[in-house]
Amino acid sequence: MPRPPKPSELIETIYDAGLHPELWSEVVVKLNAFIGSQACGLISKDPVSKSGATHYYCGVDPYYIQLYAETYSRYDPLARLPRYGEVRNIPDLVDFDEYRRGRFYQEWLRPQGCVDVANVVLEQSKSPCPMLMTVIPGREMLGAEQRARMQFLAPHASRALLINRAIERKQQRAVALADVVDRLNAGVILLDSTCHIIHSNPAAAMILDVDDVLRSVSGRLVARSSAANSALRDIFRDTSEVALAASSGRKIPLMSHDGSYYVAKIIALPSLLRDGVAERSSAVGALFIWKAELDGRSCAGLIDRTFELTPAELRVLQSIVDVGGVPETAVALGIAETTVKTHLHRVFAKTGVSRQADLVKLAAGFSNPLVH
Repeated sequence: MPRPPKPSELIETIYDAGLHPELWSEVVVKLNAFIGSQACGLISKDPVSKSGATHYYCGVDPYYIQLYAETYSRYDPLARLPRYGEVRNIPDLVDFDEYRRGRFYQEWLRPQGCVDVANVVLEQSKSPCPMLMTVIPGREMLGAEQRARMQFLAPHASRALLINRAIERKQQRAVALADVVDRLNAGVILLDSTCHIIHSNPAAAMILDVDDVLRSVSGRLVARSSAANSALRDIFRDTSEVALAASSGRKIPLMSHDGSYYVAKIIALPSLLRDGVAERSSAVGALFIWKAELDGRSCAGLIDRTFELTPAELRVLQSIVDVGGVPETAVALGIAETTVKTHLHRVFAKTGVSRQADLVKLAAGFSNPLVH
């Protein structure tokens, strides 16, 4: 048996397992040594069906673990679970002489050279199968010192399991969100403070594969435009800059070699997405990237026919909607700001609106969100 750990060392290891569940196997070995028992484990127990599952254990032959799960869990007298946090052994719950005549003792515990088992419920939740710390003292009944040590450890193990559950729920939500992101038609790229790509969804991967407006160079996001590159580096240097850019609706126009353009919108990440599914991520923000064009099947064609816009006026309209301003539109389309203003005034005249914001609302009214 390994050297019993110091209480402070053991508690530290328990909370480490709260953050990293794979450490529980190591923890139960230390629990066993600290308590001075023959065997120790973490099991979940259904008090109704009396079925049980052993998650982590030491000191018991795997053959007996299998027998317990398949047959003897239903005969376990400790299926009558004590209240949360209370250490109880067999004589606390049933008549000991009667218990020794039963199958659990005669066929499962006695062949292992043991006479007693002790449990403490570690979860307060209404889970149908709460987690227990279970201890087999050995050839003797549970002693007062062993009981006290179990009682001492129970609240720490309980809190560590609570942390496990919270992280698991958070990871499940993160996985669900990641699945949604991967299904988007828009490209989504998560970046760290040096613009290294932490994650890109399939739509973004297609944009990067084209190696035009955006590319990956040794894992770092690089824009075709030096101005866009500079903007990305400035914005993504820390989360506060990302949050500021996102709150102001900052968008970065991206020109392709053939004259078409894309828009990259800055997105601030909630902590749920900044925390990786398996480990903490270094992502500080995200880009949503899409080709800046009105949907030809549902919006642009309808607006064109309704207001009789010229192709140049329609391009300015779509740029105002996607990019949001005369200077940005001039950059995106590669034309002078005066030319943009000329086309914009004609669009105002034909549509009957006088502000860019109203123009965006007008375009939104013609858009069919069900057409992709």
